[in-house]
Amino acid sequence: MFGKRTSFGDRAKSKQINKVVNEPVFREENKQATIAGEENKKLAQPVSNNQEQNQPEEIVTRASGTRSEEYYNTKSIVFSALIDSLDLSQLASMDAEAAREEIRDIVLEIVALKSIAMSIADQEEMLDEICDDVLGYGPLEPLLARDDIADIMVNGSQKCYIEVNGKVKLTNVKFRDEAHLMNVCQRIVSQVGRRVDESSPICDARLPDGSRVNVIAPPLSIDGASLTIRKFKKDKLTLDQLVKFGSISPEGAEVLRILGRIRANVLISGGTGSGKTTLLNCLTAFIEGDERIITCEDSAELQLQQPHTVRLETRPPNLEGEGEITMRDLVKNCLRMRPERIIVGEVRGPEAFDLLQAMNTGHDGSMGTLHANSPREALSRLESMITMGGYSLPSRTIREMIVSSVDVIVQAARLRDGSRRITHITEVLGMEGDVIVTQDVFLYDITGEDENGNLVGRHRSTGITQPKFTERARYFNEEANLVQALESANIEHKEMVGG
Repeated sequence: MFGKRTSFGDRAKSKQINKVVNEPVFREENKQATIAGEENKKLAQPVSNNQEQNQPEEIVTRASGTRSEEYYNTKSIVFSALIDSLDLSQLASMDAEAAREEIRDIVLEIVALKSIAMSIADQEEMLDEICDDVLGYGPLEPLLARDDIADIMVNGSQKCYIEVNGKVKLTNVKFRDEAHLMNVCQRIVSQVGRRVDESSPICDARLPDGSRVNVIAPPLSIDGASLTIRKFKKDKLTLDQLVKFGSISPEGAEVLRILGRIRANVLISGGTGSGKTTLLNCLTAFIEGDERIITCEDSAELQLQQPHTVRLETRPPNLEGEGEITMRDLVKNCLRMRPERIIVGEVRGPEAFDLLQAMNTGHDGSMGTLHANSPREALSRLESMITMGGYSLPSRTIREMIVSSVDVIVQAARLRDGSRRITHITEVLGMEGDVIVTQDVFLYDITGEDENGNLVGRHRSTGITQPKFTERARYFNEEANLVQALESANIEHKEMVGG
């Protein structure tokens, strides 16, 4: 046991540390591995929204590795001595705070025994960085601490990119070597009972806060392991905040609120990083607290606030190729769990058929996301996914199933200036011949560009004040609110009458 450092015993511990620090340390190859991207502590400072807008380049790209070569060499020596001194299996049994204090005590003893001259500031920074390496996610800790970062993309041990305000920037974060990066990846995926190595080089996982993680390791990733983290904000976004950010107008937000309230079957469509999951979280906020909700996801990232929620997650196969639980297995099992709403994190395969079956057999208000660039493409993708599932159904039958299941498609997009906008609220009307008929209820028009290169646009209704789902809104006593929101957003009518 480590408690009170009894794993060493005071004399035994000092003896061991003395032995370690007096041995020759760090050959030339270790010296090259000293710049362990822990030099990025400055990135950990929280940044306000105003600062982001006024000085985004300076915040994201400023050099953070201002330490001298001597500092990194010293830190490498101390780290090596620490690893030789620690009993990692005993450390794992301690809580995080006690383990951190233990490491700090040992590091301070090593510094004293080695007679290392360091300023208090350097010493404190070194202590924090070493603790992050041993207990946390090493160089990634400062980036994970920042709430303004949407994505972290690590391309091998020496390159790390982040996305802030919709723009991708290179940072100075680096790992010691490829082994250091793989250790961090392994630490992340092992928390959800998964593993990544040469025999299983692709892995999806999540962080404790729900942030989505993907790792692809050599030999599939040629230039070193690639780690991608889709971060979640600590404070969940709401529709009001989306209005504040300009993603949707107040009238459009009211329409979305009504869709969530009236149990419409909604598909959220969009490209990568367009904000589909964020929008799905916002819509689920309007589900009544007494409804039984079951979520199905590849990695559990939805943050529903309702008390009666069951969260399900897929499982990859084991080394023998057995034990896999697919999204389709989860959706099919949902039907036996008496759900009132089924929420599918992302529809990407044959589970689309089972979700549509659920939507038109009494599970109104079910929702899901899928990748597509427009509402029309979303319908085509839905049809393709069902066909790829091996169902030998005529195209017309599949389209009739889609029409009877899906009420509304909400399209999210990330524009070229990095901003995220809800560009379409489109309802599915029915069939004309073999073609699915849709109708845009709400649109986003790009009207120009300002002097800073940011796109300028406006949300508007298309003039339709009695969409197909008005009848459902009437049933839930929301018809008047729906009509008022659509009329208020009818910009063309206001311009015609001089409003």
